[in-house]
Amino acid sequence: MSPGRDKDRFLETGSVTEADRLLTILDSITDGVFTVDDQWCVTSFNRAAEEITGIARNEAIGRTCCDVFRASICETDCALRQTLQTGRPVVNKAVYIVDHEGRRIPISISTAILKDDNGHVLGGVETFRDLSLVEQLQKEIAGSYTYHDIISKNHSMQEIFAILPQIAASESTVLIEGESGTGKELVARAIHDLSPRTKKPFVAVNCGALPDTLLESELFGYKAGAFTGADRDKPGRFAAARGGTLFLDEIADVSPALQVRLLRVLQERCYEPLGSNATQKSDVRIVAASNRPLQTAVDQGHFRKDLFYRINVVRIELPPLRERREDVPLLVDHFIGRLDRLQNKDITGISPEVMTILASHDYPGNVRELENIIEHAFVLCPAGQIDVQHLPRQIQPLVAGHSPTPLPGKTIEEMEKWIILEALKRNHWNRKATATELGIHKSTLYRKITALGIELPEQDGRYRSP
Repeated sequence: MSPGRDKDRFLETGSVTEADRLLTILDSITDGVFTVDDQWCVTSFNRAAEEITGIARNEAIGRTCCDVFRASICETDCALRQTLQTGRPVVNKAVYIVDHEGRRIPISISTAILKDDNGHVLGGVETFRDLSLVEQLQKEIAGSYTYHDIISKNHSMQEIFAILPQIAASESTVLIEGESGTGKELVARAIHDLSPRTKKPFVAVNCGALPDTLLESELFGYKAGAFTGADRDKPGRFAAARGGTLFLDEIADVSPALQVRLLRVLQERCYEPLGSNATQKSDVRIVAASNRPLQTAVDQGHFRKDLFYRINVVRIELPPLRERREDVPLLVDHFIGRLDRLQNKDITGISPEVMTILASHDYPGNVRELENIIEHAFVLCPAGQIDVQHLPRQIQPLVAGHSPTPLPGKTIEEMEKWIILEALKRNHWNRKATATELGIHKSTLYRKITALGIELPEQDGRYRSP
């Protein structure tokens, strides 16, 4: 379907000049605007809609609107369908859409019926406004975290995203494993925020940061006189998290004696504060995390097998950043945007050389290390673009060409070509599977393959025998 269909469809009685003038007006509006016909195919798509979604007008027109937006309400509660069925407009309804890179974008939408001069229904029109900045500022002020703070288009992470709502809806204990800095607490907070317990507290405890005696009193609380200096009752973290979620980070560092008490809490849902004989009920959901495999600790005799089985009901394994390098540009943009808002600076991005270095680094500290690198660069870069001299010293060997892995390219285009080529190889040259992994539409992938000069084999993964 050509981009001119909307002119013929909605301006049947008008001249081309009128149609062009209408499109010019639509393109001058800062809100996204699109129209659909009676078959739900997009017939017009203004410039703001392109900017918010990252989808070009010629890619959107002719496709069904749910294929373009992949919004949170498309399947079950489509606002445009509701308007066309009831005749009543929807005004400023908050939803999420998924952009061309797989990121979830908060928007507010308004809908209306589109009619011709005779009152015949031609389709519908929807306007939408990007609420990303508003949401981010609200999060910074409140210090809150949600599922949407986890940024990734890596296929393994996308699989985790897909099952998080089901995990959150249950009451099962969850074990999150992954190297330090991979975002285990973010996932734990996401589970809490998506769960029926979201209105109750989320309480986090780092089990490796406290000696065993202090950790026990921290978890279970104590009564006055339980030990020297205990001059008044103090509730523990289990009491503080009542009705909500208790996140036990670095659970592998808990001593065998304390493991026994934790086992009882998980089995019987009750505990006693130090110095008390009165049993208290434990109404918390446990989410545990470890930066090393708990099964290995069990095999080595450092962790109780029965406690492991109680904790390991639902297991989530987070991949390290070195296994999801395609997320580096996304994370860099996210951290730069966040720091721009917090520090009131105007850092526009990073140079191609810096992107090459960051994409080639192994990140032993994972996402947390990348965030620290960008924050370090923010301190040294007054404005404009982050360059090599703004990077911290620990990755300077990469500047001299001593990277532990081959550099994929020197420009952003070469980086993009390398990322797409590696994804194609992983998916045996199957373009549909590759587009799904990269979080883009297959037509966008094909356009990039052509523009970047990527040569495809004569027979790709679509023809592989089962």
